[in-house]
Amino acid sequence: MCHSEEGVQLSDLTGYAGKMLRVNLTNSQIREEKLDRMTCRKYIGGTGIGARILYDEVLPGTEWSSPENRLIIASGPLGGTRIGGSGTFCVVTKGPLTNGAASVQANGFLGAFLKMCGYDGVVLHGASTNWTYLYIMSGSAELREANHLAGRDTFTTEQMIRRELAKGEREISVASIGPAGENLVKFAGIFADGGHSASHNGSGAVMGAKKLKAIAVQRGKAAVTIKNKRLLSTVSNQLLVDAKKHSTFKWGTLPVIMAAKEEGWLPIKNYTTNIWAIEQKMLAEFDEQSIRDKYNPKPNPCWACQHEHCHRMTITEGPYAGLAIEEPEYEQFAAWGPNTGQTDVSAAMMLSHETDRLGMENNEAGWLISWLMECYEKGILSGKVMDGIEMTWGNVEATRKMLGKIAARDGFGDILAEGVMRASQHIGGQSTSIAIYTKKGNTPRGHDHRTRWHEMFDTCVSDTGTIETHLIVLGYNQFSQLGDPIEISTLTARSRGAMPFHDSLGVCLFNTRMNVPLLSQAVSAVTGWGFTSNEAMTAGLRIANVLRAFNIRHGLTPSLEYPSDRYGSTPVDGPAKGKSIMPYWEQMLDNYYELMGWDRATGKPLPHTLEDLGLDDIARDLW
Repeated sequence: MCHSEEGVQLSDLTGYAGKMLRVNLTNSQIREEKLDRMTCRKYIGGTGIGARILYDEVLPGTEWSSPENRLIIASGPLGGTRIGGSGTFCVVTKGPLTNGAASVQANGFLGAFLKMCGYDGVVLHGASTNWTYLYIMSGSAELREANHLAGRDTFTTEQMIRRELAKGEREISVASIGPAGENLVKFAGIFADGGHSASHNGSGAVMGAKKLKAIAVQRGKAAVTIKNKRLLSTVSNQLLVDAKKHSTFKWGTLPVIMAAKEEGWLPIKNYTTNIWAIEQKMLAEFDEQSIRDKYNPKPNPCWACQHEHCHRMTITEGPYAGLAIEEPEYEQFAAWGPNTGQTDVSAAMMLSHETDRLGMENNEAGWLISWLMECYEKGILSGKVMDGIEMTWGNVEATRKMLGKIAARDGFGDILAEGVMRASQHIGGQSTSIAIYTKKGNTPRGHDHRTRWHEMFDTCVSDTGTIETHLIVLGYNQFSQLGDPIEISTLTARSRGAMPFHDSLGVCLFNTRMNVPLLSQAVSAVTGWGFTSNEAMTAGLRIANVLRAFNIRHGLTPSLEYPSDRYGSTPVDGPAKGKSIMPYWEQMLDNYYELMGWDRATGKPLPHTLEDLGLDDIARDLW
């Protein structure tokens, strides 16, 4: 057990707790480590501090499943403040899908509660011999035996820990892995406060390799110190006013499925078509108002959030009537509706819940199942090979059975647990040509990127296993069709620092809309630094280059920054019929590398690029 000698007291570094917890799971030792002002200003928090720790401590040649890999869970300077959605936390590690850096965020309460316990984050290394969970309290932490939690799903694990610690929902935040994480499924995730998922690039598999079942964080007693409360209040109100102008404030991502269908970027049957052939009556069931009217929604907001976004629901009719679930996001509906040829909204909701319960990342799971269904349709794989499961398009129960087999690594599920790229390479033959993935090993988000060229390019050059830029920061309509390829790669480079900066703050994108000027003012308000938008973008670029340097040292080459054949294929119908990004790909890479200041032959950030960002030591490492 670790106790703070000073009790619960935040440092004079306002906005920060000023301390990280260091947990060695091999010998059960826990200690505190102070954060210094220079590190905080240079790397901000969350993704930034996590990226620097990952680079410094996970040396080339370290496997993602090694005890020497680090799992960093952190908030940021805005965590636990009145900024909406400031319970967000970030997970940074070396991930199993790309064998490179992973950085992923989830909302809920954990980030805020960490700050209230007097910690900015937790650095986990080593591996336990038995299942354990970490319990963090005000100014102290302990490891507890968790063998009784082994095999439990994410929701049950959270409920059992709450009962064990005699804590209510708003008294403790629990982040856990399900059976998929325990069995090292390469796209397993970490799930907090219900279905809040930090899952891209297999963060849950890393947690499982360390035999850490959960992290429970009590709502502590420390207040986040703020230098200028009046300014923070003003910025918070401005962000709220801006958020209320957009549909996500009321509906979250529910309306996106209709917009995506109309604009031609809804993923349908593993990219075999851009047209969702669904009866109008069934399509109407996917409308946001229809869902809210039908499934008895009960608000379930995150920390400091006024959005009408997260709800708990109950399926009211059909074979899944009575099932209590969380309102699915757009990408869950996309995966378990059109991408798998499924048209029943209740079934899509059930499968969304099942994926969360088992502890798997939704997008990879959806692409995997749609690939299997196309393999079955084309005769590449038979039901006999797949343990007797007939993977026909839209087969809900077959999908549920296969998800269970994947989470357990049972039979054919053991092959699928490796993710789309590795499973298709294992099967071989025609199966590889129809599989959707980047050559680094991850799958895209739940869109048809053949009509969203920016996101396809961004996904393929990403250093974290998911998208890393958001062109809204430049006032660009990210949802527009196609675009000029060189302009896209230019805008991707120009906006490159915004998301790493944002993901280091401990706040939710839906609340902030990545408004860099306002967020910079918020950082100034809590720290008293006089922090500018330029400094924010520079910090973001610094973080991006640290992640890039980590990946270069762990085997990344420019040859991996491409889509698979099907991912980069030309649409056969829909609004982008006959249009392909691939003839422009080399030019886009050339332009992007030049603007980023990276060497085209090796992908390495050039010495002057690193030195200009204050990363002289990394320049020496790489060059």
